[in-house]
Amino acid sequence: MPKLPPKDYIQTVNFPTEINLQPIGVVHSPYKERHGTPRQSQLKSAPSTYQPATAQIELFSDIVPQEALKDMEGFERIWVIAWLHLNKHWNPTVIIPRGPRIRRGTLATRAPHRPNPIGLSAPKLIKVEGLILHVEGIDLLDQTPVLDIKPYVSYCDAFPDAKCGYVDEVEKASEHEVDVFGKNKPK
Repeated sequence: MPKLPPKDYIQTVNFPTEINLQPIGVVHSPYKERHGTPRQSQLKSAPSTYQPATAQIELFSDIVPQEALKDMEGFERIWVIAWLHLNKHWNPTVIIPRGPRIRRGTLATRAPHRPNPIGLSAPKLIKVEGLILHVEGIDLLDQTPVLDIKPYVSYCDAFPDAKCGYVDEVEKASEHEVDVFGKNKPK
């Protein structure tokens, strides 16, 4: 029988002052620079002719064996946890690209400039070929290091009725603005 850890193990382990992460893969994306890269993997009001970008996530064979992807087929979306490697600095407040030009607390935004530049993306999983995940709707730059992949599970990952603070107010106010495609947003 395996030996169980002591019940007081939390007190026997020091809180980490540093955490070392290793990329498990890399994004191969059509986006080569920040300008023009979508801010989210899903657009709220895309025109009917909009085609989301496709990309590949290559996992490193010396870190991730192919069997780690067993059972990924069948998931419509995945979470990609990435290291936003181009962001070297951050500020405690940022001005978001939509809505009034008000400084918001960085942790109340999805801005890429963060204390730890960790990105979270939920692209559509098209197919898995070996250690390559083909995705659609990527919002990550080419060569972005991937830290982890997790399946998107709708019953615990989606809360469509959740309040979204100032974002709800911006959405309501922007119903009559011009959208990112230069057209009036639908009401």
